[in-house]
Amino acid sequence: MRQSTAATLWFTAAAAFWFTAAAAQPADNGNMNRLTLHYDRPAEHFEEALVIGNGTMGATIYGGTRTDIISLNDLTLWTGEPDTAVTTPGAHKALTEIRALLDKEDYRAANRANQKLQGHYSESYQPMGRLTIEYTDHSSRNITAYQRRLDLTEAVATTQYIDRGRLHESRYFASAPDSVIVIRLTSTNDKGIKATLRFASQLPCSVTAADGEITADGYAAYRSYPGYYKGVSDEERHLYDPERGIRFRTLIRAIAAPGDGTVKSHPTGDVTIDGSRDVTVIVACVTSFNGSDRNPATDGRDYRRDVKRRMARAARKTYDELLHTHLYDYQRFFGRVSLDLGRTDPAIAAMPTDRQLRLYTDSLQHNPDLEALYFQYGRYLLIASSRTEGVPANLQGLWNESLTPPWSCNYTTNINLEENYWAAETANLSEMHRPMLSFIRQLTRTGRETAREYYGVGRGWCLGHNTDIWAMTCPVGYGTGSPSWACWNMGGAWVSTHVWEHYLFTQDRRWLEDNYELLKGAAEFCLGWLIEKDGQLMTSPSTSPENLYLTPKGYSGATLYGGTADLAMTRECLIDAREAARTLGRDKDFVKEIDRTLARLAPYRVGSDGNLQEWFHDWKDKDPQHRHQSHLFGLYPGHHLSIDKTPELARACARTLEIKGDNTTGWSTGWRVNLYARLGDSDGAYHIYRRLLSYVSPDGYKGQNARRGGGTYPNLLDAHSPFQIDGNFGGCAGVIEMLMQSSPTSITLLPALPKEWADGSVSGICARGGFVVSMTWDKGRVTALSVTARTGGKTTLRFNGRKKTISLKAGETWTL
Repeated sequence: MRQSTAATLWFTAAAAFWFTAAAAQPADNGNMNRLTLHYDRPAEHFEEALVIGNGTMGATIYGGTRTDIISLNDLTLWTGEPDTAVTTPGAHKALTEIRALLDKEDYRAANRANQKLQGHYSESYQPMGRLTIEYTDHSSRNITAYQRRLDLTEAVATTQYIDRGRLHESRYFASAPDSVIVIRLTSTNDKGIKATLRFASQLPCSVTAADGEITADGYAAYRSYPGYYKGVSDEERHLYDPERGIRFRTLIRAIAAPGDGTVKSHPTGDVTIDGSRDVTVIVACVTSFNGSDRNPATDGRDYRRDVKRRMARAARKTYDELLHTHLYDYQRFFGRVSLDLGRTDPAIAAMPTDRQLRLYTDSLQHNPDLEALYFQYGRYLLIASSRTEGVPANLQGLWNESLTPPWSCNYTTNINLEENYWAAETANLSEMHRPMLSFIRQLTRTGRETAREYYGVGRGWCLGHNTDIWAMTCPVGYGTGSPSWACWNMGGAWVSTHVWEHYLFTQDRRWLEDNYELLKGAAEFCLGWLIEKDGQLMTSPSTSPENLYLTPKGYSGATLYGGTADLAMTRECLIDAREAARTLGRDKDFVKEIDRTLARLAPYRVGSDGNLQEWFHDWKDKDPQHRHQSHLFGLYPGHHLSIDKTPELARACARTLEIKGDNTTGWSTGWRVNLYARLGDSDGAYHIYRRLLSYVSPDGYKGQNARRGGGTYPNLLDAHSPFQIDGNFGGCAGVIEMLMQSSPTSITLLPALPKEWADGSVSGICARGGFVVSMTWDKGRVTALSVTARTGGKTTLRFNGRKKTISLKAGETWTL
């Protein structure tokens, strides 16, 4: 790697003096911190650390002064092998028994029989390992002026501090164009940096070092079981075989500026730095994953060759060249959208982000910069975790440190996977939607077999409660899982709606033609799964994700017929498939079948409490404040319920949210922001958005003032708790829903604007129909507006109590 001598020399004693002086003047830092997470101490827990990613590789940075820990992940490092075997062949034969029991209203027996429709669990996302940088000449007692930052405008993390009067800085970024993580270590100490680099993995792994480079070769288990499954011992939870499963190679190379200190390799697998004032560390890793249907051991990617080439290309560049390429790539996505919700008091903005969050939670302090930062952080996280074809962001996005992570860190499709992508289109990151959309194509392969073997449906494809990198689609549980979550089968209906949504925003007809069959197949399964009961079409058996009903006789169960959530998702899927077929001028008989089916679907019902019924009968919930609100799907993310078209049902949705209250998990809170916004309830939407930003202590923190529950961790990651990234994305989407809502024919501006955001501006957000919107508002009224057409078309703008229909050509802009 070529080093820039000029870049080496800019670290001077004068720079150290400036840094010290600046640290003593916090009152004027508000503006520079508007899109920066910043802290005044190293991270002790994961939930305090800063995360970076290039869409495949990720790093979690602790910023220690004596020992800096960087946890490494690769989005394609999972346990398991291609999902080819049906765990429960012919499971659909139990449907006759289950339906007969439901016809007799024997819900207890039906619940037990429903477990006969269960297959195996998903595989688990795995941590790659940890790089540690141990500074052998640092003493924590002498550290002053410590700062740790993540600049969202550059996707660069920085650690800075003074050690005995000398400035030390570490900068970290994950480059998508060069497919590497880059760390730059600099010091103004005349004696340079003295440090040891080590790599360790929880997975079976061998580590060697030569020529200033660490090489780590490892592999994941070929089979694993989730932590909550009691059918195996802890020793059997992960099954390893060096000849099976996904393997990986990680390369870590340290490069000192020419003539500036030394870099040495050791037989222990360590690399030491001695005397250099400017060192660049490059991390590259590649796995053998080669697609969901290919054996990674026998038909895997040539990961050793690819990682070697990747490292060689990156090492030929200077640090400045690597940084420039990274910034050009990242900023062309992130810079598309800006948001201004007002100014925060500079004294508050200068506080570390975790202290701001606590103040915001405890005192209801006005902090529009923090609210906008959280929105933009969601966009940052999506860019960082979703750029790998066919491999979407998972339950923790890209960042996981556990061999047995919560819920296997998989793709949970009864809300969590989909919520990850709610902001992809509206927040102008359509390219980041593609990994999920391409993943759907893989699901159809296994989903058709699941439809036949588990549900006796010979057309279309379906998806259960969980999936993984191998595109498994079967219902989980091994015959022992609670039907409340294990037996749900509407995942295909839900994820397929993203196909139509992507088209509505991009108007890419060719793409729709290529992907239409994905949506059609999901709709075909819905058509084949419905049964007739008392003259109406409904599902049987049915469940509502993770929730339990309470019958008048006191029985608490999950299995029933005609669940509202099933019917809501079926409606939305069928409507989308019909509109796609009409747009393409295809499948007229299919369209007619959908029309007939929609006319006969069991209708929504309003319960005695004024709520939207979740169950076919007007039963109570076992837990009235349950986190899931799946039966409100038609309101959001669906579109067939609204305050304009179905006002009575919209009022029932509002009553449901009132009953559920505010105390819920992070991802559920993110969902509720969008639901309140769709109801036009600005006070409710803003109140629950603030609730999403409630401070939650790191999971490992055991102090007396520990705060648990759903909300936001000190590093602004979502607290389910534990960490799930979906709440970040749901909250990001919710901000836009408050500011703008759209249909294929209209754009409504400021539909749920809270009084706290009475003045502001936003640019670059996207509307259905293929439009990009920018606007400024004052005292709640739009004062400036521009609408640009991506491909050309007509829409009706609704703002300030008026309507304006505009027709634009591709690339043309209308301004107010």
